[in-house]
Amino acid sequence: MYKIVEKKLLQNNICLMDIEAPRCATSGLPGQFIVVKMDEKGERIPLTICDIDKNRGTVTIVFQSVGDSTKRMFDLNEGDYFEDFVGPLGNPSDLIEKTPEELNAMNIIFIAGGVGTAPVYPQVKYLNEIGVNCDVIIGARTKDLIILEDEMKKVATNLYIATDDGSYGFKGNASQCLEDLVSHQGKQYHHAVIIGPMIMMKFTTMMTKKLSIPTVVSLNSIMVDATGMCGACRVTVGDEVKFTCVDGPEFDGFKVNFDEAMRRQTMYKTEEGKKLLRIQDKGTHSKNPYCDCKEEE
Repeated sequence: MYKIVEKKLLQNNICLMDIEAPRCATSGLPGQFIVVKMDEKGERIPLTICDIDKNRGTVTIVFQSVGDSTKRMFDLNEGDYFEDFVGPLGNPSDLIEKTPEELNAMNIIFIAGGVGTAPVYPQVKYLNEIGVNCDVIIGARTKDLIILEDEMKKVATNLYIATDDGSYGFKGNASQCLEDLVSHQGKQYHHAVIIGPMIMMKFTTMMTKKLSIPTVVSLNSIMVDATGMCGACRVTVGDEVKFTCVDGPEFDGFKVNFDEAMRRQTMYKTEEGKKLLRIQDKGTHSKNPYCDCKEEE
């Protein structure tokens, strides 16, 4: 059992929880994710690690209440327990493998959309701890949807806020804010990390490509089972079939087929869509050798 030691409401339907999970806290790295399950019959919910406190033995998660399972999670309180808390899973950020000198030479910009701010935070915090400068853009529809602003200010070299309605910071989306920084404010970036809703990542990646900024995106939002068995997070990256939970969650943004990923994300919400995807995917539906999924005739 894994105890909720702290719960904080970030916005009306966005919640932060610190979970007592000492083994995960010891080994987790920026970019990785965990899977939680509330009880024996509960749904497996993959969530990117937002923060880790090795001294307290806690892992921080941030989630939005959108479906039945996350609504049930939202109702949990400090002192309640998750039955399962599995992780760290997935591959850590490639930035972990580079030296501080290499990282500072890259001139990095992070671009977060909505709840995507949560998985951006641990990467920025890691860079700050090793003395690496980086800029961050947080984008949202309106000021009330901005999360973790104060926390991000402490670790980012420069933090820019963009709101679609102009209620706070730059008036426009994160992609337009980036273009303004580069084209009108003389900023120069050699590497971008984009995390947010799929449609936001698609169009922001189009902007980074226009600006010739090599880009990494995190596809954590399309994971369902997080073991490679369900096939929901199957994506095409370049000429290869990849699974977000096994091969990712981060990929070269210029190579990701976002249209295919968004189509699959929509189809997987219905049983009919799941069946059609199994037929279309055939032998690549699951890359887990222990999966008992069968191809449709």
